[in-house]
Amino acid sequence: MTEAAHGADDAPDLETVLEELRALRAETETLRAKTDRLETRVADLESELADRDRTIASLEATVDALETTLCERLDEHDDRLSTHADRLEDHDAQLEDHHDHLTTHDTRLESHDTHLETLRRETDRLDALAEATRNRTGANKARLEELQTRELEKGAHLRESNVDVHEIEVPGDRLERVTKSDGERYLRVPAHDDPLERTQDVALAHGDLLPVQQLARLDEDLRRSSTDALPTRLAAKLWEARADPAVDDDPWKNGCKSIREYVTAGDLKHWIRRQEPGTSDAYAKKLVSRTIDAILELSKNRLAVRKRTQRKNGLEYTERRLILPADAEIPGETNRSTSSGTRADSSTPPTDSSSSARSNDGDAPDPETADVLG
Repeated sequence: MTEAAHGADDAPDLETVLEELRALRAETETLRAKTDRLETRVADLESELADRDRTIASLEATVDALETTLCERLDEHDDRLSTHADRLEDHDAQLEDHHDHLTTHDTRLESHDTHLETLRRETDRLDALAEATRNRTGANKARLEELQTRELEKGAHLRESNVDVHEIEVPGDRLERVTKSDGERYLRVPAHDDPLERTQDVALAHGDLLPVQQLARLDEDLRRSSTDALPTRLAAKLWEARADPAVDDDPWKNGCKSIREYVTAGDLKHWIRRQEPGTSDAYAKKLVSRTIDAILELSKNRLAVRKRTQRKNGLEYTERRLILPADAEIPGETNRSTSSGTRADSSTPPTDSSSSARSNDGDAPDPETADVLG
């Protein structure tokens, strides 16, 4: 009974123990669940901590890079500031130099002002002297012009450089400009010879010459630019050959009695072919007639055409000749004498049988006087 009683007493204890064990198990399960949650939370926290460590490391690297960049920029700014400081110092030095220059210029301007004032006073003095001189000169000029006018009226030839043609008043209000053999240009009343009979002869002006003489004085290029007509140029060259002893190819021959010089149509044809190489004989014959017509016109009919009957090899033929009559008035050749040494005389004196349509006109007008001032 005792054991049974003891058993009865122990039974509740076991149940209690079992309950306690169950409670402990439940608590253990609860604790295990909490532990799992805590471990999960710890793992999450560790992961977050690792992320934050990485973020911190990245931020630290960024901070380091920024610090490096900032330091570099600060160094650059320091250098730039130093450069600007140097430039400012240079500018200050330049400003000081400019200030010195301005001071120097001010001093020079003051000196110039003083000098200008002196010059102004001197100019006023010289103006007064010039005005007085001008008044005296005007009176002297009027006296000189009166004397020159009287001398010109008397026939004097005065140097052009010494005469004011716009102030001289002569009868007819005309002065003629002439060039003398000394190369100087003179003024005179038209057609008045020098009463002092000086040795200088009056040279003809360009306008005093016949057209053929004017063309003959031109060189080949100017002659071509003056006229395109070949007969006109040949007429000028033919006259040049007659008038200029330096020309080698001269077809002119000396005449006699009433003929001063002449050239035959045949000689003229050969001369034209020599002057114009390559010219055919037939065309040269045509050029002979055209050249004769041109020189008659350009000489204002001072020349003439004559026909002469000749006999050769038993045959009689008529030959045309371009002649310069002995009484022809050629400007600059009024008293011309032909030298026998420069041109061969014809063996027999030419006899004129008949005149062509372009015969010499004894009443042909004289060339107009050029360079007449009015």
